[in-house]
Amino acid sequence: MVQLHEMILRDGHQSLLATRMRTEDMLPIAEKLDEVGFFSLEVWGGATYDVCIRYLNQDPWDRLNKLKKAMPNTPLQMLERAMNIVAYWNFPDDVVNKFIYMAKKNGCDYFRIFDALNDLRNMKVPMQAVKENGGHVQACLSYTISPIHTVDYFVDKFIELKKMGADSVCIKDMAGMISPKRAYDIIKGTKEAGVNLPMDLHSHYTSGMTGMAYQRAVEAGADILDTSLSPISGGTAAPATESVVAAFQGTEWDTNYNLELLIECRTYFLKIWEKYRHLHRFDALKVDPSVTLHQVPGGMLSNLIFQLEEQGARDKYRQILDETARVREELGYPPLVTPTSQVVGVQAVMNVLHGRYKVVPKETKDYCRGMYGKPPAEIHLDIMKKVLGPKWKEEVIDCRPSDLLEPLWDKKKKELMEIDGGSLIKKEEDVMTYILYPQVGLKFLRGQAVAEFTSDALPLPIDHALTRAMVKQSFPEVKQLWLETQPPEKRGGPVQIPTEFQVEVDGEPFEVKVIPQGGFLVAGAGGAAPEKPKDVEGGIKSSMQGTILKIKVKKGDKVKIGDVIATIEAMKMEQEIKCEKEGEVKEIYCKEGAPVSSGDLLMQIL
Repeated sequence: MVQLHEMILRDGHQSLLATRMRTEDMLPIAEKLDEVGFFSLEVWGGATYDVCIRYLNQDPWDRLNKLKKAMPNTPLQMLERAMNIVAYWNFPDDVVNKFIYMAKKNGCDYFRIFDALNDLRNMKVPMQAVKENGGHVQACLSYTISPIHTVDYFVDKFIELKKMGADSVCIKDMAGMISPKRAYDIIKGTKEAGVNLPMDLHSHYTSGMTGMAYQRAVEAGADILDTSLSPISGGTAAPATESVVAAFQGTEWDTNYNLELLIECRTYFLKIWEKYRHLHRFDALKVDPSVTLHQVPGGMLSNLIFQLEEQGARDKYRQILDETARVREELGYPPLVTPTSQVVGVQAVMNVLHGRYKVVPKETKDYCRGMYGKPPAEIHLDIMKKVLGPKWKEEVIDCRPSDLLEPLWDKKKKELMEIDGGSLIKKEEDVMTYILYPQVGLKFLRGQAVAEFTSDALPLPIDHALTRAMVKQSFPEVKQLWLETQPPEKRGGPVQIPTEFQVEVDGEPFEVKVIPQGGFLVAGAGGAAPEKPKDVEGGIKSSMQGTILKIKVKKGDKVKIGDVIATIEAMKMEQEIKCEKEGEVKEIYCKEGAPVSSGDLLMQIL
């Protein structure tokens, strides 16, 4: 018998619907899902926390609590990013321990814990916390292909995870590229090595061979497979639940699930799929066997394409893919999963556009310092020197990154109590929201977050701003169609188009701002004059699009070459803007929190 881990309420809609499924669209089917008898139901973690407070104006803790009450018979599971929890940076032990306690209290039973670099030191504290709070630890290894990531590599680490107290183990194939042979060899080898724990294979249908990999996995002894109900499955999501159940009927791996009950659930989610039609993307549904060569996950690919288009360098796409593979090797073959996929991908883009390692984001520096953990292989020596300088050895740490962090919970709780007279803390979990996402969390707690849409407004009409991308992929002639629907007086004048969009990266949403260069939906010239000049003598410009995090100088300051004058956040990576000449800050054209595009004028220094 094989059991299934159902992912439609988390990874399924994260992979195909930008994690936008609202809580009220989950609850009506919860009772039916609870009857199936799944090994576990994934409902939380990953991007769900961020998206709830950033785009849906829903409390993630409230979602978890309601789902547990609606599904008391099925273990609920979350994806937990080790010391990153549900964010992209390390937190101190006290915050991780507190989070696990709260998650268990609110209804999370099973915790799938992984580290992007498979650095087991980063998994120790959350694993211990889950055990102490009576939860189930599913210890997970990120799958990738490299000379380092042999069958023995995975087997040895699974042996260690068993010693660390894992209740079950999992291969996390986030890019959907595991082959049938590799799935068989790793699982068979792990079982033969004495790891007699339930073993799970998580994969996506990206390469198109995942069904065959699942078959070989169960032949090797896999106990659990990850699936998603068919309306939100396939492509960059997991294989379809009903298909796997039907395939194993009458065999030794029969799940014994009620297929008719699953079809009832399917009927419900077909309606959900249609409701969320504005988020449909054909590319996410297509099989892409090339992932087995370049190993870049689908979400990361779409992000690279966007970056190139935004900077007018779409013709460099193939060069970017080649550079991504080269950077990954130079950085010690990290698995391309959040957050290391962003580190490698953005560095590859910077290398192609500005010269190899001429522009180095803060996160690449932190990665080379060891602030994400120990890379699978040694980072190339010449890269260490380029990134960290000639004294790079003094920059590198060899301890667990979180060992360098001071306890944070009490400090942040006190800090939040002093904001708005302490009125923002309605429950202890609100402090956690503020710690995990300070800016977005504060906006949410103040009641300033605005939902992109509500369930009763779905499906969105064809002329809705959020539907634009879906329509454009299906009807590239939409420009003419749109113009024909306008009254005559509007056809010759300027048409307002949005310049702020959400872009999905590995299922994670990011806010970006672009500057139209003429063409799409623009019927004529016009518009307000720019608030700042395009160029001035001594102008310092942004090398990438993003958001101004911090302005480090003020008008009148004297600066010299190499001084950091501002920092920019782009796709949750921090880029330093350095002074290119000695002089005085004459003018500042940007402000903290404001979006900028590549080439935007930031300051004048003379």
